[in-house]
Amino acid sequence: MEHTTSLTQHIQASPEKVWSVITDIPGSAATLSGVDSVQLLTDGPYGEGTRWKETRKMLGKSETVEMWVAEAERHRSATVKAVQGGADYTTRFNLAPRDGGTELTLTFGAEVIKPTVASRLLMLLFGRMGMAATRKALTKDLAEIAAKAESLP
Repeated sequence: MEHTTSLTQHIQASPEKVWSVITDIPGSAATLSGVDSVQLLTDGPYGEGTRWKETRKMLGKSETVEMWVAEAERHRSATVKAVQGGADYTTRFNLAPRDGGTELTLTFGAEVIKPTVASRLLMLLFGRMGMAATRKALTKDLAEIAAKAESLP
């Protein structure tokens, strides 16, 4: 049982500038108002295997999730994964040069691992509400990523 949503934001900045914002894990708490704190777990440049813990507030509740980069193609795309509370989360960023800027598409998916009858019922009852809250948070994230990238020299 999987739930996905996809959003696109046009940003008046080059893919290189947008990439620098979305890959700045230590600075993400300063860029994204929905992120309370970040703890980097690996050293080195952003790439496959980069891991961190991110604390966000969703639906009035603060939660810390360990995340990692599953795939990264510099200035083009990145896939970030997390497993929490019996669900597998995937966030994919795609960057494409467009109209003198960048078209940033964010696709988020949540899949329940080994769904039970109870988890299927909960997803049926609350899945739509949870995805609506997630979509709202991701829309805000995209706007904040755009603002940051557009402010870079």
